[in-house]
Order: sequence, then C-alpha cells, then structure tokens
Amino acid sequence: MNNREIAEIFHSIADILEIKSENPFRIRAYRKAAQTIEDLPQSIKDIHTNGKLSDIPGIGEGIAGKISELIQTEKLKEYEEIRKSVPSGLLEMLNISSVGPKTVALIYKELDITSVEGLEKAVKDHKLAKFPGMGEKKEENILHGIKILRETKERIPIYEAEVIAENIISLLRKVPTVQNISIAGSLRRRRETIGDIDILIASKNSEEVMNVFTTLPQVEEILAKGNTRSSVRIDGGRQVDIRVVQEDSFGTALHYFTGSKAHNIRIRELGIKNNLKINEYGVFKRGKEQDEKIGGSKEVDVFKSIGMPYIPPEMREDRGEIEAGLSGTLPKLIKIDNLRGDLHVHSNWSDGTNSIEEMAEAAMERGYRYIAICDHSKSLKIASGLDEKQLVERQKEINKLNNKYRNFQILSGVELEIHINGELDFSDDVLETLDVVVGAIHTGFSQDENVNTSRIIKAMENNYVDIIAHPTGRLLGKREGYKIDIPAILKTAGDTGTALEINAFPERLDLADIYLQEAKEKGAKFAINTDAHSISQLDFAKFGIGVARRGWLEKQDVINCLDIDELQKSLGTS
Repeated sequence: MNNREIAEIFHSIADILEIKSENPFRIRAYRKAAQTIEDLPQSIKDIHTNGKLSDIPGIGEGIAGKISELIQTEKLKEYEEIRKSVPSGLLEMLNISSVGPKTVALIYKELDITSVEGLEKAVKDHKLAKFPGMGEKKEENILHGIKILRETKERIPIYEAEVIAENIISLLRKVPTVQNISIAGSLRRRRETIGDIDILIASKNSEEVMNVFTTLPQVEEILAKGNTRSSVRIDGGRQVDIRVVQEDSFGTALHYFTGSKAHNIRIRELGIKNNLKINEYGVFKRGKEQDEKIGGSKEVDVFKSIGMPYIPPEMREDRGEIEAGLSGTLPKLIKIDNLRGDLHVHSNWSDGTNSIEEMAEAAMERGYRYIAICDHSKSLKIASGLDEKQLVERQKEINKLNNKYRNFQILSGVELEIHINGELDFSDDVLETLDVVVGAIHTGFSQDENVNTSRIIKAMENNYVDIIAHPTGRLLGKREGYKIDIPAILKTAGDTGTALEINAFPERLDLADIYLQEAKEKGAKFAINTDAHSISQLDFAKFGIGVARRGWLEKQDVINCLDIDELQKSLGTS
C-alpha cells in the first residue's frame, strides 16, 4: 500500500468515528497520522521495510503498528470492523463539498439515507429542508457537490494557487466597500499543495463583493452565491471560495479559516477552559444570560484571550505549537528578509539560461549580498556539466565581475554529483579551489536504502562538501524520493556540520517541513536555495521560506542568513 492509500484509510476511520460521535482525541490522532503520512516525501512502505516507522515525527507505537499491519496484509482489522458499523455509502457522502460527518450522521439517523444516490433523491424531493441549517441553499450546494464529486479533482501546487489568489485579491481590493482582505486556508499555512483556494474579506456590503467576485472575467462557473460565502470555478477548473464578514470579526474569522481542523479544535478547547467561546464570529465571555463579545477584529485577540502569544499561520497544524505557545517557547520564525544570498543557482555555463553577470545583478536587485554559482559537475552531461578546465575558465569570469562589484560577492561553486559508490565528481584538490560545494544525487535512484544512505553520508564526511542539495530527490506529484535512512542523514548533518538544503524550487520543496524540527534537534544547519536556472526563478526563495517556517526554523538555523564574512568563516573559505 502506498502513502495515499494508508492516509485515506486513517481519514476514513476518523470520519466514521466522528459520524458515531466517538472520542474526539481518538479522532484527532487518526487525522494527524493521516496528514503526516500524506506529507512524507518517502514511501511509507520503504520506511516500514527498514524498521523506521517510529522515526517518523508524530507517529506513535499504536499508529505504527496499524501501518505495519496495512503494509503486511493490505488490511487493517480495526478498519474492517469499524466499517461494518456504518453503511458504506456514508463514507462516499463525505466526499461531497458542503457535507461533513455531522450532516451525514443527521441524514442517516433521521432519514435512513445510506448512499449518494439516496441523498441526491432526498435533496431533489426537499426532504432535508425540515432540518435546521438544511434550507434551499444547502440543498443546492449538496446537489452541486454531488456533481463535482463525479468529476476528477486534483490538488493545486502552491505556486499555481498563489498566482490565482494574488490575481483575484488584486481585483477585489478595488471594490470600494472592501475593508480588509487575506488569503486563508492551507495556502496561508504554506502547504506544498492546496485544495480549494480560500479568501477572506471584511466589508460593509457583502452583496457588492459577491457580485464583483462572481462576475470576474476568469470565472467559468458559479458554484454557490450567498451573502457570506460564494464559490466559483475559474479557468482551468480550480475552485476559489470567498467569505465575507464584518470588520469586527475579521481577525477571529481569519484564524478560524486558516488553521487546520486539529489546531482549531485545540484553540476552542482552551477557550472553553477559560470560560470563553471562540469561533469565526469573535471571542465571547460566557455569561449566565448572554455572552459578551470581547474580541474579534484582530487575530491576536484569539491567542491573547487564552494567554498565549500570536502563533504564525504556518505553525497552525497541531504539531506542538499550542504547547510551545503556552510555555513561552515559540520560535521566532525566519523571514524572507533574513536571507543574505542564494547558495545554489545555475548559469549558462551549464544548464542555466542567464549569464553569471545577469544572475548576480538580479540577486542584487533582490537585496542579496552574495550569490553562489553552482553549475553542474562533469558527469551530469545531460545538464552540460563542467569539467576541471571549464571551472578554471569560469573562475576568471567570476574574478572579473567581483572586481567590478562593491558590497556584493559572487561565490564560485558547483553542484557536485555523488556517485553510487559515494565517490565525488572532482578530487579534493579541485574542491579546495571552490567557495561552495553542493553535493547532489541525480542518478541511481533505484539503489537500495543502504547504498543511497552510504553515498550521501560519505559525501557529507568530506570536508569540502558544504551542502546536500534536495536531500530526498523527490519531485512533487511526479516522483517519490529515493530510499534513504533519513534519521541517519539528519544525524550526520549535525555531526559533520554539512548543511541540508531546503530546495525552494516549487516542484521539489525538499527537504520537507516534516523533518526540519528533528534535524534541528540533531544539530543540523540548513540552506534555503532556489536552484534557480533563470533570473525569474530567484523569486522561488519565498516557497523555501514557507517550508522553513512550517518546520519552525529561525534565521540562526539557516547559513545563508549569515553576512558574507560569517558565511565564509562557516564554510572555511575566509
């Protein structure tokens, strides 16, 4: 079984438990496990084969045992038993937009509906209208959700979702009654891939906002239109949802529609313990006769009300941020402005499209103080890798440009191929002449875990290798990472001082955020690099920053936040 299949089973268990109104802590445990498995850059089967399930952050012994059972037998006894406790059609209904476990429980218990087809007929016969919250608009949403369910729906890469959201937000900002506007949901949390794009708006006139939104030129279909929420499909079939609230509720609504479900539940539970009601409408102090609204216009109102500091959106996944907030140990997350340079870019000396001078000047325009030109090494012929003589010639060009620039430095580097036996493309004598050496694997992906782990560790133990590029080799949506012992790699990074790259190229985003906290605890340092092959790709740095923030990194964890003198001292080239 693959990662997606196992995650879906855990999601299903959580859904069934929620339909049956069972223990919320048990439900949360399964949802967290499912999310963790979905985010893994490696095959869960490979991790199991090597006895490393317990090394996955957030996976306890109980869940690990269930994963093992699924991989070994392709079945889970608990899942088979719990599925028998409810009709199978109820789970399919949960895939309908606007239909959650509580709705499914209601229509099952009150109308004995057990299938999507039965639900569709009941909606058309207006049998749901008699229940609270099940009016005409809800029926329309369910019918359209059933239609959408029967169509293929893919998640959106973050870079594509961001472009869509920014474009729509720029248009909606022009509406005179819009007082505040922000992205929300998983895009604001900077997840690698996004489902529907969520946008939150504060306005005095929601009708005007909805009319503008649903008539934007890129809208292909209006899925739903209401006073507070509307959904559309735009060019390319992507779904965009907007919600409009009053300005005095914008902060609490933004929190509510940003955090993961697990995070939001924890916040509400803390509110209850403090005699508060926290929801998208505000923060309310409970009274005997009437609740008193004590906050809501700002997000910080939520956190302040329960005695903790503001938690950045990227951390709101229930991965320990609540505990850190309560104990006063939240990290001061890295920001894009903390970066002083990019330590892995390519030029037209290998497979880049721009000259060294063009890349350097583009870096200066972005406020950088240095850039490392790391063209491919000789064995990667498909990428026009450089040999020893070409490195010497390229160095002459770099020296000439460095004599030209003030307050900016071009570092001479290489993306060095790590061979299957762990040998490197260049001798130490050649590597010693370079400012930055970025070790990488581009071939031999099918080797077993021991081989790949050994080759990377051997490279890290070389004094001249400064950074390991895209450590797992994954390509999102295209290729799983190669088999490696990640805990061993993380430990070696800490032991040798070799930085692990957070490759900001949107198809990679590797190393994944799920491993960063563990790596940091083992003493590892990181480099947020774009792997840019053109000027425009230098802007990918923001995606790497998003990964780093999701992994709780601070600027002192990232070597290219150092000034040039400190960096060169760190690299041993000063």
